Amino acid sequence: MSSSGFPRAGFFIRLAAIVYDLLVVAAVLMFAAAMALAFSVALATLGWWPLAEGMDHSERIDHWLFQVYLVVVLVGFYGLFWSRGGQTLGMKAWRLRVQNTNNQAISFRQAIIRFFTALGGLGNIWVVFNRDKLALQDLAAKCEVVRLTPEANQFKNWRQPAQEAKPSQ
Repeated sequence: MSSSGFPRAGFFIRLAAIVYDLLVVAAVLMFAAAMALAFSVALATLGWWPLAEGMDHSERIDHWLFQVYLVVVLVGFYGLFWSRGGQTLGMKAWRLRVQNTNNQAISFRQAIIRFFTALGGLGNIWVVFNRDKLALQDLAAKCEVVRLTPEANQFKNWRQPAQEAKPSQ
């Protein structure tokens, strides 16, 4: 149990959220790639960066800068979701929230630390061996992932803590 009153998330529930998020991330990356291709086409059309003979636009973006761009898009995606509301779409579906132990949203800096220390999701394996149910990225970013009640999962104000729902009488 975390200090916020919500239980910490176990390995399998985290895995379910990751699988759900992979679909969203695939769509985000496809959109980002489409934007890069559109940018390449626009530059070629305006004559600012014409294509070499026999080259197409996909060959132009096959560059290490494109890979860096995609990583920046991923960091932005997770960083904004985690630091604003504590939840990605997959986490929202499975009622998970990443937060500081004082029930506050994590900072964007913590989100970046979480992203890179998660090792593509493999950092969650540490939950199996950690009695406090903290993953490698939780330990590195000094935060936790908790399982919310259905009522707390409906919380709309992203910058405030998720309040524990009061039982109805």
